[in-house]
Amino acid sequence: MSLRLILTRHAKSGWDDPSLSDHDRPLNERGRRSAPAIGRWLRDRTYLPKAALLSTARRVGETWDRLGLGRDVPEVTRDERLYLSEPAVMLERLSMQEAPSVILIAHNPGMASLARQLAEIPPEASGFDHFPTCATVVMDFDACNWSEVAPGRGHVVDFVTPRELMD
Repeated sequence: MSLRLILTRHAKSGWDDPSLSDHDRPLNERGRRSAPAIGRWLRDRTYLPKAALLSTARRVGETWDRLGLGRDVPEVTRDERLYLSEPAVMLERLSMQEAPSVILIAHNPGMASLARQLAEIPPEASGFDHFPTCATVVMDFDACNWSEVAPGRGHVVDFVTPRELMD
């Protein structure tokens, strides 16, 4: 059996309101444009997950909503432990999933670290190492369940940044 993981960093958020906590920051205009572009890219390539794991941060929720995948994803979990989490926490939360394809939307630096750790052969794309906002990587794993997913075992199927889709 094969498992598919889609890692997406949240879209660009704003810092306009200093009274908001980091957790409550909304997307800015660029983020509101880039998330739908990534959603179209995922749908056009039929990279449609069966489950979603989301940080509870407002910018992650808005990214998810603007991807436009909600009606096609039957299981959505918002998990406060994914807010600014380390790769080990992301893997632990992922290990509890049962769906064969999962999208995980969270934050840097954890997201960039997780993508680098999981990739057997990282793509040569310039944005992969620092994983800019709304960057998305699709990886397949030769595994029967998510608890078997380990560093260096992810076959990178595709990688994109919003800039590639919007320029």
